[in-house]
Amino acid sequence: MDNKSEKILITGITGLVGARLLPRLAAEGWNCHALVRGGKPVPEGINAVEGDILDAETLTEAVKDASAIIHLAAVFRTADTDLIWKSNLEGTQNLIDAAKKYAPNARFILASTAHVYNADNPHPGREDDELNPQLAYPASKLAAENALRASGLNWSVLRFPFVYGDGDKHVEMLPEHVLGKWHPAARMSIIHHRDIANAIKMAFAGKMDGRIVNISDEAPTSVYELLRLVGVTMESSSEPLTNPWHLQVDSSLARNLGFQPEVRTVYQAVAEGLLWKLAVGF
Repeated sequence: MDNKSEKILITGITGLVGARLLPRLAAEGWNCHALVRGGKPVPEGINAVEGDILDAETLTEAVKDASAIIHLAAVFRTADTDLIWKSNLEGTQNLIDAAKKYAPNARFILASTAHVYNADNPHPGREDDELNPQLAYPASKLAAENALRASGLNWSVLRFPFVYGDGDKHVEMLPEHVLGKWHPAARMSIIHHRDIANAIKMAFAGKMDGRIVNISDEAPTSVYELLRLVGVTMESSSEPLTNPWHLQVDSSLARNLGFQPEVRTVYQAVAEGLLWKLAVGF
């Protein structure tokens, strides 16, 4: 899409990514329509469209005349695996079906996850790797990817690793998930919210049509380093690290397509005040 006045539908606007992406796009003049349930607020200048991805009948007006659909809505941290599958697969399928009927020419951009890659991968995750995720969240996201790829729509799938920045508290929450469970030398690919927006805008331009693309910055970072940024020190260890490529992605394809992260490392984010400060929001 070349015209910023064309309608963009965005789901998941209150989530970690959506709450930061939506104001960025709106500030740049994109015609953003936010799918919301029952009167939830949206930022100034955003068009609210009432609907629910779990209620197919409510999606007609939301998708009608859309030139692009950015599907961010997903369920992650819950023990309710039925809800995860219902939201991440059934909800995506409802949105796909509505797009096929009412916006068949729209670009459908699906946010996915680096968690789909196998923990014992012999290299950083590549888009053409064979996948067999066992947990409900990555398995449901992979199933949603496959549903979109088979839809006949103009699709792209962006697989994001650990997302951070803009005061999202994600780094601050990391200790509860890794202390006593992870090797301090374990590294993750990461991406700042600013560069998620940059990748999405590349997808708008058609540069990722029909592709699955890993999006990451330039420096996989150890959990030891990330925790030190929030004042937490992990116990040191020189024991061998098993599954050394887990949660690292190969972003060569994105680079070949022209994606270059503006926030190249987490240390740049710290130096420029991009880690904790909420740059945009509502």
